[in-house]
Amino acid sequence: MFKNDLTTNTAPYEGEVRIPSGCAVSAIIDRSGKKMTGENVIRSIATMHDRSNGLGGGFAGYGIYPDYKEYYAFHLFYNDFQCKKETEDFLITHFEIVYSSEMKTRKTRGVTNEPIIYRYFLSPLSKRLANSLMDEEQYVVKCVNIINAQIKGAFVFSSGKDMGIFKGVGYPEDIGRFYLLDEEYEGYAWTSHGRYPTNTPGWWGGAHPFGLLDYSVVHNGEISSYDANRRYIEMFGYKCSLQTDTEVITYIIDYLIRVKKLTLQEIAKVISASFWSTIEEKSEEDRRQEIFLRKAFPSLLINGPFSIIFGFTGGIMALNDRLKLRSMVCAEKGDLAFVSSEECGIRVIAPELDKIYSPAGGQPVIYTLKEGGAL
Repeated sequence: MFKNDLTTNTAPYEGEVRIPSGCAVSAIIDRSGKKMTGENVIRSIATMHDRSNGLGGGFAGYGIYPDYKEYYAFHLFYNDFQCKKETEDFLITHFEIVYSSEMKTRKTRGVTNEPIIYRYFLSPLSKRLANSLMDEEQYVVKCVNIINAQIKGAFVFSSGKDMGIFKGVGYPEDIGRFYLLDEEYEGYAWTSHGRYPTNTPGWWGGAHPFGLLDYSVVHNGEISSYDANRRYIEMFGYKCSLQTDTEVITYIIDYLIRVKKLTLQEIAKVISASFWSTIEEKSEEDRRQEIFLRKAFPSLLINGPFSIIFGFTGGIMALNDRLKLRSMVCAEKGDLAFVSSEECGIRVIAPELDKIYSPAGGQPVIYTLKEGGAL
């Protein structure tokens, strides 16, 4: 079965395992809101097969659940049916479940030892929510944390509205077809990842993307500031249980957006902040803002090489570390926008492009649905 260090406490910790390989990230969004299957993003990430090592692959799709768009879609891995029963008992006492089913998959060569995978569409019970004195999103986040940290053998790996994360142990193109993303789902945006979280062994819950609510993160790189970032973010109720740097990036972004109400541009200036010498050369307004953000959130600066793609309802954001130590290419063709670790990941699905460029380190590239684009 899948290895879950949340429950067995047997998985090595960050830094105890080295698995040499590259990473690949890729994303596509149709800014008009037009839906597409996951076929193109699978083809994109498959082109960078040699960057992966078969120990992890995954995807996030947005706009994929139009019939249940008002409900939170929980995707769960289970070790066994006992923890499934315990989790469902918890869900029934905290949520109204409008529909649940085992996740539809196909047998795929290269994807083995899969866990029990279920999906639930639900909303918080109104009385429970009122008594909690929390807003709805805070309530959902707390329930996700309880399941992941306290129910042995269960792991919520996706918890947003009208979006879903699909991941596992295997090459990403195999994972995509295992979940039938090329046939069963259509969304206006897709992100993908190949390889596996840095310094940790392969298990289903630890593959990318990492998600919380409708936020998802895929990441190429290695975060040297992981311990400092983790210690800080855990002061605000988050629990970094997966022993991987990408998990902490997800919680940092959630905290800065949902709790501190920062914009995406401001978040980029926190996690990929300019050097002090660079800040001194900026205009008075920009200098004042960046000095404030660096002083307000010093422990959320992410050090080390990284390129990330952050998915959210209505768009995606691509961001490099401030020295651009990991490759990232962006491109546009009509309403379509692309992000990839390599140009080949874009050209394979869009040979002719209107625009292609490599953003500077620390420069966020944000693609959102156009006004009137369907959600």
